[in-house]
Amino acid sequence: MRKTHDSTFQNFFNKPPFKSSTKPRPFKTYSFVPFSPLAMLDPTILTIGGIVLGIAIIERILERWGVIDLVDQFANVMRFILPVTFYSALIYFFATFMF
Repeated sequence: MRKTHDSTFQNFFNKPPFKSSTKPRPFKTYSFVPFSPLAMLDPTILTIGGIVLGIAIIERILERWGVIDLVDQFANVMRFILPVTFYSALIYFFATFMF
C-alpha cells in the first residue's frame, strides 16, 4: 500500500525549487528565416541554367538554318541531359542550402 503525504498549501509553495541532478542535453535548432527565392541565385545553378539555355538557342538557330540532322542529334542528347541536369541542380541546391 502506498504511503500518502499530507502537505499544506503554504508548505507546497514555500519549498525550495527542486534541483535536477542531470544536466539538460543540448539540442539543435533550425531556422527557416533564410529561406527565400533569392537563394536560387546561386552562381553554380545560374551557370548550369545558362548552358542549357544556350544549347536550346543554338538548337533553334540550327533549325532555322535547315541543318535538321544536327538538330536531331542535339534533341537526342538533350533528351538525356536535361532531366539529369535538372535533378542534379535540385540535389545540389538542397545539399548546399542551409536550413
